[in-house]
Amino acid sequence: MDTAESAAETSAAPNVQDEAIRITDMHKSFGALEVLKGVSLTAHKGDVVAIIGGSGSGKSTCLRCINFLETPSAGQIVINGEEVKMRADGTPADRRQIERIRTKLGMVFQSFNLWTHRTLLENVIEVPIYVLKIPREEAIERAKVLLDRVGLADKADTFPSFLSGGQQQRAAIARALAVNPSVMLFDEPTSALDPELVGEVLTVIRDLAAEGRTMLLVTHEMKFAREVATHVVYLFEGRIEEQGPPAELFGNPKSARLQQFLKSVG
Repeated sequence: MDTAESAAETSAAPNVQDEAIRITDMHKSFGALEVLKGVSLTAHKGDVVAIIGGSGSGKSTCLRCINFLETPSAGQIVINGEEVKMRADGTPADRRQIERIRTKLGMVFQSFNLWTHRTLLENVIEVPIYVLKIPREEAIERAKVLLDRVGLADKADTFPSFLSGGQQQRAAIARALAVNPSVMLFDEPTSALDPELVGEVLTVIRDLAAEGRTMLLVTHEMKFAREVATHVVYLFEGRIEEQGPPAELFGNPKSARLQQFLKSVG
């Protein structure tokens, strides 16, 4: 093989070192109900992957399997080039590995999941201090910067119950960022919000995307997905029906199911 051919093959090969997350043939069943039926997708560093689909399509389950909030039934998961050690039934073979990997995955849930008996500042510093063993003063300074970044600098000593849903979700984003994650996972972060509060949360996520953060985002906000995502995955009944750049999926969907879905949410 001459040098030109070798260079061409090298450039055409996928850059595995650039992969932030790769899942291959992932399955998940709850008893007799098979929710994921062989999902494979890759997010490279800096990608914003939007996962869309109807209710019950497996979107949230897919995201929760990535950080083992749900245990996959089968498949392969690779995070930042490190394969998660799994037994034949999908359960993790090394709990310490899971705990370590989780510290690099920032998770934002639908329902905020803030500790209601702690102030926003205390919510943000909890994991850095007690899990990552960061000195308290350093964690506090970092938390103040993050709360300011999401527009909540003046709410550091406020308890979640005194805040709007949008403010609580922005605080949850600050908490997820406090571990300096390599990947952010968003599970329908605006679905529990009143319509007038959705924009303030999407603005924060848009800013994170502009920074080049790697994100997997389960969302029903189609306009946002089209504008912010670098790659869109459409799930239907536990399988990837169609995926590709947002301009293609939203502008020229090939699947009849995706066409119908976009009409129904349009």
